[in-house]
Amino acid sequence: MSATTKAEPLVQKQVFRLPTYTTIGGRTIREVQVGYETWGQLNAAGDNAVFVPHYYSGTSHAAGKYRASDALPGYWDAIIGPGRAIDTDRFFVVSADALCNINVHDPNVITTGPASINPDTGKPYGLRFPIVTLGDSVRVHRELVRSLGITHLHAVAGPSGGSHQAMEWAAQYPHLVERVIHVIGPGFSITPWVIALLDAWVMPVRLDANWNNGDYYGGPPPLEGVTQALKVIALTARHWDWAQNSFGYRLADPANPPAAALDNQYRIQQAMQQNSSAIAGLIDGNHMIYTAKANQLYNLEEHVGSIKARILFVPAATDLVFPPQFAQGAAARFKAQGGNAEVFVIEGDGGHLEGLLGIAKAEAAIRRFINS
Repeated sequence: MSATTKAEPLVQKQVFRLPTYTTIGGRTIREVQVGYETWGQLNAAGDNAVFVPHYYSGTSHAAGKYRASDALPGYWDAIIGPGRAIDTDRFFVVSADALCNINVHDPNVITTGPASINPDTGKPYGLRFPIVTLGDSVRVHRELVRSLGITHLHAVAGPSGGSHQAMEWAAQYPHLVERVIHVIGPGFSITPWVIALLDAWVMPVRLDANWNNGDYYGGPPPLEGVTQALKVIALTARHWDWAQNSFGYRLADPANPPAAALDNQYRIQQAMQQNSSAIAGLIDGNHMIYTAKANQLYNLEEHVGSIKARILFVPAATDLVFPPQFAQGAAARFKAQGGNAEVFVIEGDGGHLEGLLGIAKAEAAIRRFINS
């Protein structure tokens, strides 16, 4: 680092608590808590805030580092920070862990869900935890935003499941949200294709004998099911061009070719197993299932008319989860009813993950939109 380069401040995890929360479905949850992180400073009017909800397997760690020695910063560090598209010299940026965040065993994640202790019984909820929607997470986050003194959201920006929450913000609080940045999302509803895809994502957890119909706390967790589920998620979040360009037909071990034995693998098989195994211990199987359900329930088709925010749709050209035509169709519909919408397509072979790993490609479009 040169003498003239200013080191960015480290990020601190904070905790927001609600004594009680009543879900959209009418169930009451006691002692709700979610973790959150902030960047920048809130102005005196409380109106320079940007909220960043996270994706299915993500957390509130959207930018920066907890420690200078951290190997990587938060997932959207390329666009959140001093002088970047979401400029923390200008905006007060907030991100919060969603209800049922899947990364329960990550020490930097704070969430309430099936793995939490039910204060009425002193035991983990398991599948007795109420079903929650992404709209429920938004309502909890609305109370967080209120507690921080925020009076207006200049924008809500999120990728994938975070894009769903961003749209929920605009539908539930139309006079609070000025802009939505909907990155690698489907538009106003999840689509039947992804309802079924989400079932496939979590099926390995349900098939693991250790899952025990969700009653595994105090015993061995469904670690193998979680590992295999992560492999399915990782594969569907990519694209065949990425697989070809990154791995081709390389072997995991040239001395043990796949044709010689059932367990001998190609390099892509080995890499997916290694990557999934490395993070599976951070994740709770029930939380994966609940978060999948929350995403399956995302449907604002009857509430589009209540959205007043301007919307920037940022699909990825090779996305197999939410292909660009989903966002393009939603933008056309919103404009046809008098709304303000535009589309920027991220190019690249990374599939759905272009909205995370390739977000710098949309930096100029996001900067222009957020400053206009």
